[in-house]
Amino acid sequence: AALCAALALSAPARAAAPAAPRGPADRAAVGRLLFLEGCASCHGADARGMPGRAPSLQGAGAGAADFYLTTGRMPLDAPGDPPLRTRPAYGPDDIAAIVAYVGSLGGPPIPDPHPERGSLREGLQAFTEHCAGCHQVAARGGIVTGAAAPALDEATPVQIAEAVRTGPYLMPVFPPAVIGERELDSIIRYIELTRDPDNRGGAGIGNVGPIPEGMVAWLVAGVALLIVARLIGERTPS
Repeated sequence: AALCAALALSAPARAAAPAAPRGPADRAAVGRLLFLEGCASCHGADARGMPGRAPSLQGAGAGAADFYLTTGRMPLDAPGDPPLRTRPAYGPDDIAAIVAYVGSLGGPPIPDPHPERGSLREGLQAFTEHCAGCHQVAARGGIVTGAAAPALDEATPVQIAEAVRTGPYLMPVFPPAVIGERELDSIIRYIELTRDPDNRGGAGIGNVGPIPEGMVAWLVAGVALLIVARLIGERTPS
């Protein structure tokens, strides 16, 4: 289930936000108030969604809410806009409160990944099998039918795990039966490596993937061949 369109809080509403909660029950209660102010216009006051605007959040889970809010993908400016990563509209306390409320409606919790326990070799293999078709093997993103798969250079380990378990937007869900916890830790560890890879073979050219890098290589080779042909073909003065 995906957490979709919600309208941003107005300045007066944000100024009137309740004080930070002191316990789990208080946090969920505050989260419900924030939800009614900023999300209910699309998701409904009972969080069961509204046809043509946004889906139900019953069973969406804390993991989905945390992913969309911490990456700034929610709230949207308008229903139907693609959820793109941007600066979060809520502060950490407000996010925690809304997440607690959505989590109280059921669904997957926020995962607790441990990439340090993973294997780079297994991570490369699993990422190539499950993820590279959309995100490229270098995790720089790519184009898919009807959308663009984002680059993963800003995603935290928790956000990566949340995306894998909840399947945001057009991404499929990968339950533990498909990607186990150790395999997920390995994937996250590999993604972290792609942010600063060891380019022993030469210049990384931004590490944007084999196709763009291959085009640059052909361009450089073509220019070099033209220069060589020009030098060989020049006539010597008689």
